Amino acid sequence: MSMHIPFDNSYARLPDRFFSRMSPVPVKAPTLLAFNGPLAKELGVTPGPDDLMAQVFGGNAAPDGADPLAQVYAGHQFGGFSPQLGDGRAHLLGEIVTPDGRRVDLQLKGSGPTPYSRMGDGRAWLGPVLREYVVSEAMHALGVPTTRALAAVATGEAVYRETGAMPGAVLTRVAASHLRVGTFQYFAARRDMPGLQALFDYTVARHAPEAETPADLLKTVIDRQAQLVAQWMSVGFIHGVMNTDNTSISGETIDYGPCAFMDQFHPDTVFSSIDAQGRYAFSNQPNVIVWNMAQLATALVGLMPDQDAAVSEFTGLVHAMPDRIHGYWLAAYGRKIGIAQATQDDETLITDLLQAMAENGADFTNTFRALGDGTARDQFTDPAAFDRWEARWRDRIKSEATPFDTMRAANPAYIPRNHRVEQMIQAAVGGDFRPFDRLMRVLSNPFTRQDGAEDLTHPPGPSEVVHRTFCGT
Repeated sequence: MSMHIPFDNSYARLPDRFFSRMSPVPVKAPTLLAFNGPLAKELGVTPGPDDLMAQVFGGNAAPDGADPLAQVYAGHQFGGFSPQLGDGRAHLLGEIVTPDGRRVDLQLKGSGPTPYSRMGDGRAWLGPVLREYVVSEAMHALGVPTTRALAAVATGEAVYRETGAMPGAVLTRVAASHLRVGTFQYFAARRDMPGLQALFDYTVARHAPEAETPADLLKTVIDRQAQLVAQWMSVGFIHGVMNTDNTSISGETIDYGPCAFMDQFHPDTVFSSIDAQGRYAFSNQPNVIVWNMAQLATALVGLMPDQDAAVSEFTGLVHAMPDRIHGYWLAAYGRKIGIAQATQDDETLITDLLQAMAENGADFTNTFRALGDGTARDQFTDPAAFDRWEARWRDRIKSEATPFDTMRAANPAYIPRNHRVEQMIQAAVGGDFRPFDRLMRVLSNPFTRQDGAEDLTHPPGPSEVVHRTFCGT
């Protein structure tokens, strides 16, 4: 049996300066670690024998129809602009048109150096590959727009990082596309107007066919990003590295580096080891995405015939974005406390709960889940603080038709908790993939209590707390 991937490549037909056409660098001994069968079926991918899939998804064998390349882009990284970045350790194999008509990218990550590697080795080690596999699939199950994981392959080679030699791995990532804010910045920074126009036309055709002007595209991307960040906030997710090159035009979560989910709630939580100033703290994510959209607006201005008028219009769109984010945030948090259609009058009720949670060491996920079970007060070091809030809340939800159904649909029982992800990685490094398989099974159905999975709802013990997360590059 041979595998089949229905490629239909369009990005590779753009001008050569959009990418470097090149193949992944073969690895010593590829071994298939994980394959996402349900996702493959959605994509119309016919799997083959494990050894063949290991060769293909490890980068050793080019599947029929692939046209591998590394994309170029720029980006603001922690506020500083880099005029050329690009895929330093990734290769776009090509695109698939799925049976339901969607066009998606198929990319190998950790597949060897490219012209954009900036002295890097182009490789990934097993930990970040499994982290992205687990967390991206968990995000999908939570209903958050995200790239997805199709396969993970061990390379049989060591990757050297600060901690020494680590087992190498390659991730196969599926995305609506890999177009980023930084892709637009790349051409705008070079004042390459033909390239910027070609990118705009391509993006509109692929992601916003209703858009007629750069202003239309900006509106679309702003709305998608506003919804996305509100969804992150509603599940306690911290991206950790919201650079403009990690901000997808399609509105998907992309690039799971030092990402994390909060256990104990605090709005200023930071996990990323490289975010010393807290630029990408949990509570600052709405501010950062507005800043990122301002950078997209700046890049698009050059396409407008009247640039002074465009600056005024685009500024208005960006300045209106915080209210748009807040509207999505209010709706999401309203559902988390059982209010199907929250209004501005409900905001104080929500923020008072969050303040009490922060002051009382409450677990973010468990507190909201426990609201529907009548046990939320157990999450508070001072249960009386919750009791005072609860009386107002119960009075409010009397007017809701099905508040507890609303909460159960909005509040997961299971998230990929940092300490469980780290334990999974350590087990896998030792050759034990049972924790990985278990996390994948439980997290695929996060809103339903599952027999034998109660321990996966527990916050970390004192010795299990993960204080810092790392990119792994």
